[in-house]
Amino acid sequence: MTTSAAAITPLSTLADLATSHAGASRVFHRHRLDFCCHGRVTLEAACAERRLDVGALIGELSAEQARDTSFRAWDHAPLPELIAHLLTRFHRDHRAELPRLIEAAAKVERVHADKPSCPRGLAAHLKRMAEELEDHMLKEEHVLFPLVERGQGAMASMPVQVLEHEHRDHALNLQRMRKLAHDCEPPPEACNTWRALYLGLAALERDLMDHIHLENNVLFPRALRG
Repeated sequence: MTTSAAAITPLSTLADLATSHAGASRVFHRHRLDFCCHGRVTLEAACAERRLDVGALIGELSAEQARDTSFRAWDHAPLPELIAHLLTRFHRDHRAELPRLIEAAAKVERVHADKPSCPRGLAAHLKRMAEELEDHMLKEEHVLFPLVERGQGAMASMPVQVLEHEHRDHALNLQRMRKLAHDCEPPPEACNTWRALYLGLAALERDLMDHIHLENNVLFPRALRG
């Protein structure tokens, strides 16, 4: 389902574009623009920081939007439907994928320990990420989501503050993950497991950023309005 979207301008914010424009999040991922925890930054400011041409990026966003026919804008969806999407598309997938990534990272570290390019410490970091993310998701499932579904989201300001702070921690964990994995670029000597691991890490990064964006920039503001 698609909805009409406002024109893209240099003063459009990353969060608004990711929420309302098909393909915008893919463009932001491609250029490493943080639209989840720093989504209120304008396109102009984000491009200046990353030394990107704002006109070229607007053209890229427009082209991506024209190609995407399956985009769902969640800013006007019923909140219970949005929560169901978060649970099935992100909570369930994170729980399924992180154990596989931890196992693959441990194998790569064990088999390739003698190589300078080995992502040492990655498995332990992913394990810590999984534990922190599980604790975070349980807070949402047992505290925030029930409040919202009962129509009591306006009472959730304190839980939302805690969850937003944890989202910032998750973003820092992603940065650390990417550093340990050498920017998710497999070296020439990488085996198939190693290459698959880095592809999986890049997918995790995209999914977790999309997850955080939908909560920070769509669910939380709408829930707090009651």
